[in-house]
Amino acid sequence: MTLDIRGSLKGTKLSRNPYVVFEELISNAIDSFLIRKNGDATAKNLQINIAVDFFSADLIDGLEEMSISCKDNGCGFGNDQLDAFLTKDTSYKDDLPIPGIGKCMGAGRIQFFHHFAVLALDSTYRTGDTFVRRQMSYSEPKKQIDFQDFSSNQGSADNLGTRITLKNLRMPIRDRVLRKTLPSSLYSASVLKQQTLLTFLQRLVGLGDQVGDFEINFVTRQWSGGELVNSSEKTESLKRSDLPTVTTEKIVSVEECDPITGDGLGTHQHFNLSHYRLDAQQYSLPKNAVAFCAKSSPVKDVTSQYFRTRAEQNNPAAGFYHFVLIESDYLDIRVNEQRDDFEGIPEEIPSGDLFSAEKISYAAIHEAIDPVIVEMVAPSDWNRVAVLQEAVNQFGISEAMLQDTSTRIRYGESAQVVAERVLRKYQERVINETSAIFTLKEEIRKTEPDTEEFRTKINELAWKYTSSLKSFDMANLSQLIVRRAAIVEVLDLACGKGLAMQAVAEGVRRKDERIIHSIFFPMRKDSTEVVDHDMWLLSEEYHYYDYIASDVPLANIAWDNGDKVFESDIDVEFQKLLSTRGYDNKAKRPDIALFNKEGSAVIVEFKAPGVPLDEHIGDLVEYAHLLAAKSGGKLRKFYGYLIGDTVNPLRLNAWTPFSAGKGWFQSNPLVDPYTRQPLGETYFEILNFNDVIERAKKRISIYQNKIKLEIK
Repeated sequence: MTLDIRGSLKGTKLSRNPYVVFEELISNAIDSFLIRKNGDATAKNLQINIAVDFFSADLIDGLEEMSISCKDNGCGFGNDQLDAFLTKDTSYKDDLPIPGIGKCMGAGRIQFFHHFAVLALDSTYRTGDTFVRRQMSYSEPKKQIDFQDFSSNQGSADNLGTRITLKNLRMPIRDRVLRKTLPSSLYSASVLKQQTLLTFLQRLVGLGDQVGDFEINFVTRQWSGGELVNSSEKTESLKRSDLPTVTTEKIVSVEECDPITGDGLGTHQHFNLSHYRLDAQQYSLPKNAVAFCAKSSPVKDVTSQYFRTRAEQNNPAAGFYHFVLIESDYLDIRVNEQRDDFEGIPEEIPSGDLFSAEKISYAAIHEAIDPVIVEMVAPSDWNRVAVLQEAVNQFGISEAMLQDTSTRIRYGESAQVVAERVLRKYQERVINETSAIFTLKEEIRKTEPDTEEFRTKINELAWKYTSSLKSFDMANLSQLIVRRAAIVEVLDLACGKGLAMQAVAEGVRRKDERIIHSIFFPMRKDSTEVVDHDMWLLSEEYHYYDYIASDVPLANIAWDNGDKVFESDIDVEFQKLLSTRGYDNKAKRPDIALFNKEGSAVIVEFKAPGVPLDEHIGDLVEYAHLLAAKSGGKLRKFYGYLIGDTVNPLRLNAWTPFSAGKGWFQSNPLVDPYTRQPLGETYFEILNFNDVIERAKKRISIYQNKIKLEIK
């Protein structure tokens, strides 16, 4: 038998879980002990010793090397275990009549080769009345491992078990999994203990006496120049006495549906919810956790659906951490090979996929489990019924609308957030329903305007669009129109210095630019903090960008997966840039910046009434150059807006005036001024506040006329 390393690495994807190696080592060690105990009366207590050593690998780049050693007191590497190790897709453990044994897919150990270039195995197993020591060492670029790579000689009973050693962390892991974090900060002894408790809590509780008074010991050491750094050795232990008892358990049934029609079938899948309420004084945990599990181990983290903010997720509530595990046979058979997600479960049924045969959706699962989880973890001052009632009274959101849009009231949400999510889903539905319009447009283009067919097509297009509007609740559509009309009126007054707060005494510093800025987007905030803003005043598209920042440190900006958009020194570079211009505010950044994952950025600069815009046209170019350079090529398209009310047209070379209004535009390639290397493209506009206001008024005027709304 032969294990093809290169082929296995191709066929098994890298897990996104940074602790997957430790979890696989511990899981295999538990299984090995259960196998030993099944036939060995002397096996009483599970013992696992994990040692992690950190070495300074590169003083210049600050790289850190690490090695992991895991020693267990399991059954050792006998012939059955060796055959299973050399078989990629093995069913060895599946056939063992041992309660609590893990399901074997043969893919877990492939993560060892994904992460490390060197693997050594030293194991002692029992055969009859004798003990055999079996050893093997692998290192890249070797392509495969076979039976001949293992050596055997006499062993001793004292060494029964297996030691696996992993060395030479592979470079792709540093970038893709560790995200350039030093291993010593990610894998400290205390963190490993916490992570192991969270990952194996349910399994260890379920195994009970099978693993006895177990101990899982963690030792970490820091080395420099071949010597142990003083006081660097840290030790933590996870013992049976550390395990809490389950606070609440509940079984929830989810009805299966026809995958094509969505109709209920009358059959059900059952999900077991285990809730651990852990005293923060006793358990020093990094966060609360709610997770879908496979074989008693967390796989898919859904904590953010129940603990809305980072502060709620990472801190105890009323002195307790909450740990909720969701288990089901349905989940066990759908976990992916990397054990970091589930395969084939659609978000909703019907899913739109003609080939999908799944009868359970995430929406159906959440509809059943959410009320139970909320009851487990919600504080006493939050009440779902009260939130729903406020949504009905204040925003016109009914229970029927929630069901129609499959909107769940999530733990901790306010009535306003619920209303905004419902309205956004209706808007998205309208957009989706108008996909047929594009086909009609192509048909219209082929007709002749002087024929009756042309007008028939036009009427058909109009009716299709109008019928899609039935998805909107008219009360909520009216609310949206009223709100936007009010925003436009406020902006109009602010630009004309007509707001009451703009009537300041002589000598008092005016805040006109700040006021106008805040109407578009609150100052010194970003879209993780602010849901309600009015970037639609410039373009409807900007309302849904992945990230919006208003004068906040750009180095902090990250996508929802944690990836940073810019290099860490971008704010320092902006400060240098602006200092050379002699600005009053040396720490200034673009007034508003928007980014999306497709590689585009929008820069918005406001100038107070009376400030000449032509003196600042170079700002947009300099901002674009810096954003392009510090994004590492992630951003390639830059849209810039310079907005005010004063400009000298004689200074606008290479700018084209709009056919209407007082604005100009310019489109150019963005090229590095030193290397001439292309960095992307730019499209800039110089806009008068009055033009922005008129554009916004025109967009909503037809709806205002329909509902007879006029704000004056």
